[in-house]
Amino acid sequence: MSSLLPILILIVPTFVLGFWAQSKIRSAYGKYVRIPSRGRITGREAALAVMQKAGIHDVEIVQVRGELTDHYDPVNKRLALSELNYNGTSLAALGVAAHEAGHAVQHAVGYSALKTRMAMIPVVNIAAGIMPWVMFGPFLLFGAAGGVFLYLGVGAYLVMTAFHLITLPVEFDASRRAKKELVSLGILDRDELVGVNKTLDAAAWTYVAAFVSSLGYLIYFLMLLSGRRD
Repeated sequence: MSSLLPILILIVPTFVLGFWAQSKIRSAYGKYVRIPSRGRITGREAALAVMQKAGIHDVEIVQVRGELTDHYDPVNKRLALSELNYNGTSLAALGVAAHEAGHAVQHAVGYSALKTRMAMIPVVNIAAGIMPWVMFGPFLLFGAAGGVFLYLGVGAYLVMTAFHLITLPVEFDASRRAKKELVSLGILDRDELVGVNKTLDAAAWTYVAAFVSSLGYLIYFLMLLSGRRD
């Protein structure tokens, strides 16, 4: 039973937090995507206005399939909005669109946390490729081979934890920019920000959950490695 304690204490709560965070964003988005803004401006128009105010004219805005598949691609300078947010005029659509435009602004002004996050992506891709192997390697192999998997696990989750940690200020800052510009540009009245706040704050919890999950696995692998040395 004692061997299961690290899993119960470190891993299980991260699954609970992740499930709760996903439920929270689905609930908030599902509610406010049905509430139209008074100005009836679309998500695409809102994102464009935010970027134009910042002097950004070289970012393409495209529509992508799916729900909450919105993202900003700094390499190709492309802002992708899901179908409901591209053409939608809801509070949720405007919040998400302005948030992604906030990332474009970060890129344009050289926001340090975003630059660090972008620089980490090649290493993160390597770590992500290692992770499926390290989850089972220590339990399938023994001796030196098992030790190698443990070291790889520590390294992979150290990278992922650092990546998720630097993601937090990037996402929080983009939301801050979004809320500010939606009001200053006259896209939303201040009282309409309630829906935007609820949607973006719920989304923020998914990034917190990702960080906590990576940290939990990192501590778990460190404990396994420490036990191996004892």
